[in-house]
Amino acid sequence: MKKDILIVDDEDDIRALIKAILEDEGYQIREASNSAEALAEVEKKVPDLAILDIWLQESDKDGLEVLEQVKQNNPLLPILMISGHGTIETAVTAIKKGAYDFIEKPFKSDRLLLMITRALETAELRKENQSLKAQKNKTEHELIGQSTAIIQLKSQIEKIAPTNSRVFVTGEGGTGKEVVAKTIHNLSMRKNNPFMVINCAALHPERLEEELFGVYKDGDSQKGVLELANGGTLFLDEVADMPLETQAKILRVLQDNQIHPVGTQDTIDIDVRFLASTNKDLEEVIKSGDFREDLYYRLNVVTLNIPPVRQRKEDIQPLINHFLENFSLQTGQIKRVLAKDALDKLQTYQWPGNVRQLKNMMEWITIMTPSPDQKAELTKEDLPPEFSGTAKSSSEEPEFDYTNQPLREAREIFEKTYLNAQIKRFNGNVSQTAEFVGMERSALHRKLKALDISLEDAQDSKVENIALVKRA
Repeated sequence: MKKDILIVDDEDDIRALIKAILEDEGYQIREASNSAEALAEVEKKVPDLAILDIWLQESDKDGLEVLEQVKQNNPLLPILMISGHGTIETAVTAIKKGAYDFIEKPFKSDRLLLMITRALETAELRKENQSLKAQKNKTEHELIGQSTAIIQLKSQIEKIAPTNSRVFVTGEGGTGKEVVAKTIHNLSMRKNNPFMVINCAALHPERLEEELFGVYKDGDSQKGVLELANGGTLFLDEVADMPLETQAKILRVLQDNQIHPVGTQDTIDIDVRFLASTNKDLEEVIKSGDFREDLYYRLNVVTLNIPPVRQRKEDIQPLINHFLENFSLQTGQIKRVLAKDALDKLQTYQWPGNVRQLKNMMEWITIMTPSPDQKAELTKEDLPPEFSGTAKSSSEEPEFDYTNQPLREAREIFEKTYLNAQIKRFNGNVSQTAEFVGMERSALHRKLKALDISLEDAQDSKVENIALVKRA
């Protein structure tokens, strides 16, 4: 298909000259002699490229004003600016406003054609990049599964999303609470406005308020997440870890729809939809005095619970296929195929790290296993050592009976066992461990300290209770 190029110039002979050059090269040409005609042509159909004169005589707008207006609605449209009276300052201004390049009259036809070719190629690359980003965003924030629980969850989201109701998302770590929050945002009336995430467990208490409300200091101002999210959605991830003092201020925001940046008494009106999540039993946290009951009821208008992977085994294979497909696209490799014995092995695993752990496993398989030209199907022997059975046996270690413990103690023992295993797996490297388990490095440090886990001990000692908590 011929590329459509719009020529905007108030001189008839210049338009005719450029048109003749470009038609000889196989381009389809449209013309406009003033700003009104140019804007009408773009409105009728966005061209593949525009050549725009800076000085448009007897027009409502000059070329720079037309450029600015067109680029607002068509940011990927390449525009070449031309002028017979150009200066370096004018060229810089045009490029700052979004022009691809600037060419001064009179120009050689070869130079014009080269610039057009490069501009069209750059525009195509930008479109492809935008498309890939959109596809990546879609697949990263998509609920995958065919279980009754996931079908019901999707149905609930479709009902809730168009409203402005606050939603509380619960579930174990790695189940996809942020994916649910992003899905709600994408299906809401706010989808074209910001979606902001703040991990309450990852920030130091003294930084949390500045991140949320912004800060005025020494005449400078820095917008907080709440102001940046204005008109959109704010997702408070792991809200149970929010300091009590900050909880009181968030409660006031929910009541007044106003914020006070740190360092000033000025108020800023906001319109933000709040979504929140936790992997803790908030009723227990409230009883312990670490979370405000009134804030809980303000945030918890609607509750959505995401079941762990072990409770929806029928979703494991769709998730495997989804992640293998994604990693194949990202790496440019042929999609891996798992044999029945490998699938059976993964189906019977308990997945303590849930979807996040399964995703990491599929990435490992994509990178570490034999390529398809070496082996058509991957068997259980191709899985990581802890799945294939080649890992060191721990049968001599006693099993721990979690069922004889209260929930809080059982959870603490599980977390300590799990994190001990991961720290040992990565030889005491906190950054690698944090990335694998899906926590911020600072949050993991605090968790290790709370559980009294020594990095040196984790490196040197055997992991307790490994029979129940296998390495992911």
